[in-house]
Amino acid sequence: MIFKLEQPEWLWLLLLIPLLAVLLGKTNRISAMLFPSTHVARAFSKKKSQNPMRWLFRLRFLALALLILALTRPMIGHQHKEIQAKGIDIILALDVSSSMNALDFRLKGREVRRIEAVKAAVEQFTKDRPDDRIALLMFAAKPYLMSPLTLDHDFLLDRLYRIDTGIIEDGTAIGTALARSIRRLHHRDAESRVVILLTDGENNRGNITPIQAAQTAVPLGIKVYTIGAGTKGLAKVLVKDQFGREFVDRQEVRIDEETLQEIAELTGGRYFRATDLGELENVYKEIDQLEKSTQAIQGFTVDRELFPYFLAAALLIVLLEIILSQTLFLKIP
Repeated sequence: MIFKLEQPEWLWLLLLIPLLAVLLGKTNRISAMLFPSTHVARAFSKKKSQNPMRWLFRLRFLALALLILALTRPMIGHQHKEIQAKGIDIILALDVSSSMNALDFRLKGREVRRIEAVKAAVEQFTKDRPDDRIALLMFAAKPYLMSPLTLDHDFLLDRLYRIDTGIIEDGTAIGTALARSIRRLHHRDAESRVVILLTDGENNRGNITPIQAAQTAVPLGIKVYTIGAGTKGLAKVLVKDQFGREFVDRQEVRIDEETLQEIAELTGGRYFRATDLGELENVYKEIDQLEKSTQAIQGFTVDRELFPYFLAAALLIVLLEIILSQTLFLKIP
């Protein structure tokens, strides 16, 4: 909030008030009356001396000062900023194959499946990018679009919470998922188009290889950031038997890091490795810094005129002075 005077030159008139006070004080006639006897005068002289005219003068000068301040056009300004953002189109491609049930991540002090940790990191990444259109694609043996590109991130997060393993036929179709993501971004007119692909395995399903899919992104200028999630070697995995009962088994996990690195290099992106939730969150934060939206900030001020309040106060004081001079402070000639 900013206070300012639009025409401060009127403040010089305030210097006239002391001069007027001196001049009016000299020329003012003091009222008097004749007393029929001296004992009446003596009775009045015992009372504390009062000068009502002094208070009337003060009211007049206060009203004059307020009128002068009204002439300066006082204002209160409220500053505002408008941010015009050129967002980025981002597709988050998440592996939901059975290996994402591995229990090698910790969330809030407890052991959780990889898919739960990934959803927590993706949720924060989405909240940090309110100006970008983001889509959500999950894949196992086949890709499935959970949310189209949207600025409605509440809707997207609602779809994110619904993601889980076992929804799609098991397998890891990295190439097909990447090709579907690129196709979604093909005709978009955003300043930047990005795919963030997370997996914890090797491509073993689909008719297109990950490298073939990445090569289609190169002429389109679509960047692909790849993330390899989870530990290498044996990992505890939550599995179900034929009766639906859950138990923990140890399984070997392989991540095709070479292919993920090649995809990133071909498209101008980067490859990241995350073996715990902290590393995974840092990966998404780093991508967030690498792919910043272009923002244009416009500032403006909304001014509110205050002179009507000063003028109204001056008029009320003048009215009060008139009432007092005709009643309580009535002058007897």
